[in-house]
Amino acid sequence: MTVQEISRVIDGKRVIVKKPELLIPAGNLEKLKVAIHYGADAVYLGGQEFGLRSNAGNFTLEEMAEGVEFAKKYGAKIYVTTNIFAHNENMDGLEEYLKGIEKAGVTGIIVADPLIIETCKRVAPTVEVHLSTQQSLSNWKAAQYWKEEGLHRLVLAREASYEEMKEIKEKVDIEIEAFVHGAMCIAYSGRCTLSNHMTARDSNRGGCCQSCRWDYDLVQTVSQHKDAKELPLFQEEDAHFAMSPKDLNLILSIPKMIEIGIDSLKVEGRMKSIHYVATVATVYRKVIDAYCADPDNFEFKQEWLDELDKCANRDTAPAFFEGVPGHQEQMFGNHSKKTTYDFAGLVLDYNEETGIVTIEQRNHFKPGHEVEFFGPEIENFTQTVEKIWDEDGNELDAARHPLQIVKFKVDQRVYVNNMMRKSILQ
Repeated sequence: MTVQEISRVIDGKRVIVKKPELLIPAGNLEKLKVAIHYGADAVYLGGQEFGLRSNAGNFTLEEMAEGVEFAKKYGAKIYVTTNIFAHNENMDGLEEYLKGIEKAGVTGIIVADPLIIETCKRVAPTVEVHLSTQQSLSNWKAAQYWKEEGLHRLVLAREASYEEMKEIKEKVDIEIEAFVHGAMCIAYSGRCTLSNHMTARDSNRGGCCQSCRWDYDLVQTVSQHKDAKELPLFQEEDAHFAMSPKDLNLILSIPKMIEIGIDSLKVEGRMKSIHYVATVATVYRKVIDAYCADPDNFEFKQEWLDELDKCANRDTAPAFFEGVPGHQEQMFGNHSKKTTYDFAGLVLDYNEETGIVTIEQRNHFKPGHEVEFFGPEIENFTQTVEKIWDEDGNELDAARHPLQIVKFKVDQRVYVNNMMRKSILQ
């Protein structure tokens, strides 16, 4: 792909005409709708079979169809993960399931196993087949092979570097999808069996419990007898660690990925909250749109990084994008960042005459707290909560119950599905 195919000079200004897709995860219908509302061009989700996130909520075929209908209203696409490594017993019901996905109207499925690839092409021919990152694709020869197998899109390994991405795009004419944000696996995807060993759940058939992200302590056993003692190897307080590396964050590298023609920029996290989905989608949407509108005069704003920090609970790094990272760039230790904000509420209604907002509570807040509202229709703003009322107009000393419906006055207009958060320091 040439630079001319990616950008054009229009009215004397270069603009990106091949804007990449922003692909956001959704663990359920609520998250799907939030992702699209906050800027996703496409959403990927899991069904109740043949996927790798059995605890993500996941979709029935009927819910997939509902999600597809919602997405169509906004010009968005739906992809379904069908990326287990199948054993013989997993073949039962596969054809019927794939036919059901096709009937639901999804655009494509994300697949790792050749059995499922072949079956989908045969029984659900209108569904695009996308190669899962589980295949750890990071070279152009492999990309050429999968293209010849009839795949529509290839999801690269999280370990693929910028130079590898660039060469693949230059040498193979096929859609390329790359992860830009979210968790990194301790191993190449599809090659970890920690969950199998520690919880008897098959990580490659939907059972990954993210054992690598648990906190661990290093200890030394000083005796093999029944009175053996375990002594910590580190005396530092709270000196535990996680096996998994820092989370991926390529927000600063989005312009480079756009310029080499990456077709889809993918965020990880089907089990994340709607606050995470909304925040990350908002930031990546702003960066993509700002760069594509005027790449030659694009300036990255610190506020975009600050916004991502409001939903982060681990340190982040560019991982392998610029090459093999060093120890300090990847090691996730006990001094890593924790989120500084809590998701406090979802806007259900706003009365323009009174300025009263109706909130579905998601975290405790009370009069005197300063909260922040954000959403695609508004600029972020802070608001001090003065008085809170319940649905019957009774004044409350706090919104303390999960999913409680409360009301209070705000100084600026908000919209349904805007979100509210508050600093954890309050």
